[in-house]
Amino acid sequence: MNLSAQNWHGPWTPGEWLKRSCSVLNLVILTVSCIIVVSEFRFDWCERLVGNYLSSTNDTRPENGAIWDAGRHMVNAMQSLDQMALARESAGRMVRTAESFADLSAKLGPGEWATLDKDRFRELYLALPAYRRRNVVDPVRLVWLLNGGATDRIFCEGRLGGMKIFFIDTQNRVVQQVDLDVQTLGNNGSRSVIPGTLDNSPEFFGRIYPVSIFFNAVARLPGDMRSDLILDTEDLLSEKGALGRVGVGNSAQDGFIYLGFEFRHLGESRVVEVKAREWAVWQLILVLKGEG
Repeated sequence: MNLSAQNWHGPWTPGEWLKRSCSVLNLVILTVSCIIVVSEFRFDWCERLVGNYLSSTNDTRPENGAIWDAGRHMVNAMQSLDQMALARESAGRMVRTAESFADLSAKLGPGEWATLDKDRFRELYLALPAYRRRNVVDPVRLVWLLNGGATDRIFCEGRLGGMKIFFIDTQNRVVQQVDLDVQTLGNNGSRSVIPGTLDNSPEFFGRIYPVSIFFNAVARLPGDMRSDLILDTEDLLSEKGALGRVGVGNSAQDGFIYLGFEFRHLGESRVVEVKAREWAVWQLILVLKGEG
């Protein structure tokens, strides 16, 4: 018995090959493939689908690899630049709004930097009382620093209890460094107020004089000596009440001797202590003793 079997091998004739190639299944597959390709070029649905999938699973994927590292480095760099820009803007604002060196020092935190132009430094320097300017920088040297072409830039750095000022030349060398503490920037430690009378202060024992005798002796001193004796009369003029007695300290410290001025106001007494230069005080004592 002869049985006919299906011929699964390739067609032997062109007609048979064409019949198989143009079958319904092949035409459907070709049509669907064309539609998919054309729609992808037209609507980019494949990229959108993959993008949505990656976006939805982004939180669950580990953030490692060169791309993630590069992204983190870029974000950190941008944040650092933003912080530097904000810090520079803040420092510039502090310099512009500062009313004095003491105010600028209070606003600058330890390790914080600010740039001072020459005109701004000159304004803050000239705002100081004349006797306090010498504690910042010698006036003669300052003329050379600001007007002699020695300084290109001025930086100030905050620190605990004060600040540092650096004068930089065109070659980035420090030509002058000034270290200012709170007392120097403020009242130079030249004034303090103590409740009570001079009798309660042992340092003035044996050298307490009525105010008329004290100022008569001061009037006999040369003018330049009087300016070194009472460095800043504002410290005393700002006090209310009557001035009764003045005490002269018995010990010197760092070239200064304290003078105590006893004020009485509204039934209460207080002593205002101010610094006076040692050599001027000794001349005053000679006058008070009748030897000057």
